Amino acid sequence: MTKRIFRSTFAVAAVVLLASFVLITGVLYEYFSNKQMDQLNMQTHLAAQGVESAGADYFSDMNVDGCRITWIAADGTVLYDSQAQQSGMENHADREEVQQALKTGHGESMRYSTTLMERQLYSADRLSDGSVVRISDMQYTPLTLILGMIQPVIIIALLALLLSLLLASRMSKRIVRPLNELSLDNADRIETYPELEPLTDKLRSQQNQLREQETELRRRRDEFEAATGNMTEGLVLLNEQGSVLSINRSATHILDISRYCIGKDIRAVSAVPQLRELAEKALGGEHCEAHACLGGVSYRLYASPVTSGDKVTGAVLLMLDTTEKEQAEQLRREFSANVSHELKSPLHTISGCAELLANGIVKPEDVPHFLSQIQSEAKRMIALIEDIIKLSHLDEGAEDMQREDVDLLAVARRQADNLSQAAESAQVSLSVSGESAVVNGIPQLLDAIVHNLCENAIKYNRPGGFVKVNVRREGGSALLTVEDNGIGIPPEQQERIFERFYRVDKSHSKEVGGTGLGLSIVKHAAALHNAKISVASAPGKGTVITVSF
Repeated sequence: MTKRIFRSTFAVAAVVLLASFVLITGVLYEYFSNKQMDQLNMQTHLAAQGVESAGADYFSDMNVDGCRITWIAADGTVLYDSQAQQSGMENHADREEVQQALKTGHGESMRYSTTLMERQLYSADRLSDGSVVRISDMQYTPLTLILGMIQPVIIIALLALLLSLLLASRMSKRIVRPLNELSLDNADRIETYPELEPLTDKLRSQQNQLREQETELRRRRDEFEAATGNMTEGLVLLNEQGSVLSINRSATHILDISRYCIGKDIRAVSAVPQLRELAEKALGGEHCEAHACLGGVSYRLYASPVTSGDKVTGAVLLMLDTTEKEQAEQLRREFSANVSHELKSPLHTISGCAELLANGIVKPEDVPHFLSQIQSEAKRMIALIEDIIKLSHLDEGAEDMQREDVDLLAVARRQADNLSQAAESAQVSLSVSGESAVVNGIPQLLDAIVHNLCENAIKYNRPGGFVKVNVRREGGSALLTVEDNGIGIPPEQQERIFERFYRVDKSHSKEVGGTGLGLSIVKHAAALHNAKISVASAPGKGTVITVSF
């Protein structure tokens, strides 16, 4: 504070000194300019008298130190000039001092001379024949005046500055001394400066406010870190220079950087080019987003500027894991394509048969065959549509379906009876064994699980094969096992058999029949019951699928 008071006092003294110097210089400049013009007017009068009496011969004997004399005819033609060839000079009739002299007998002006390329004072007198005698001299400038008295000015200025320094130093120390003795811990001891009591009260109040604000900021910081620390999304806060203010645990994991990057430029610590580009744009005031694949995971990156008024004061970067969303979108596209394909096939068959029948091309004895084919394809379409509706319902959660206690053994026996004719046609034995196992579930979905597992085991079997259904309790779980000795599933395809429209043996899919959605329905129905599905299979040996409730 002492330095500030000293600088302020000294600055005031210096400004006053400078202002005084400028003022004095201006007054002196005005005085000397008027004096110079008076002398120039006197010389002009003398020269005019000389030219009146001696004519042009006067100029040969004339001696005007440093001045320029010009004789100008009444029409503005230069008759004589002491410092230039009159033949090459322009007409002077438009000169201000010449016009004044022609009108009033005397004229004067100050302006820049294009001939001599310097600022000049001009004085002109009209002669009896109408011509004009003009004398000009270089005008004194403030700089010329200052240079003329530079030595005394410097001495006076230095003495004044030195005196200002001494006075400013003494005044600043005297003013600040009571403030240096100020103590917030014991302000009552200050008796020599009672005027400071309001200041101590104010400082004490502000100190309490600062402590409260610090506590509140610390509490909010802890809340913010607790909230962002548990986010699965990555979050980074930047200041206006791009340095990291805050970064949560998910962001450090996603970007593979240390939490000690606080205070460092995100564009330097991050190896993700998309993130660096987004940070640059956000700090420039843009809202932007981009896609990035980091560590085999798809992320959507968002960046937004933080503004205060019209100024960008920072940026927020957000990283969202979109892997599941993209996979779901891919599955949706595949599902749509597969539905179109599966529906197109029976529609083509029905359309072809109907066209042949309509045109009378089919022999009477073949009509029943074509009608049977139309009926078969129509049933296939109906089954496909029903399965699609079931899957849609399961995707929505099947919340409207009522749960109740259901005995899995009873469900298995009921579905075995329903599929007995299909098993007999395929020359496959179908048996049910085990014990009663009651689960709380949705009856329709439990029926669908058992039915589709058994139906698949029958379809993908061989003549003379078997399908064994077993229900039992193990620990606190109810287990449903469907075992067959059919064609089996290659290891690389076992994870995909629950995908929609996926078939292990695509070459015989039409012969086998079905919609290709059975196991997908099993998967969704099991998920709604929080059940787990395990698959054990070997090509040519058979398959064992176990559902644990």
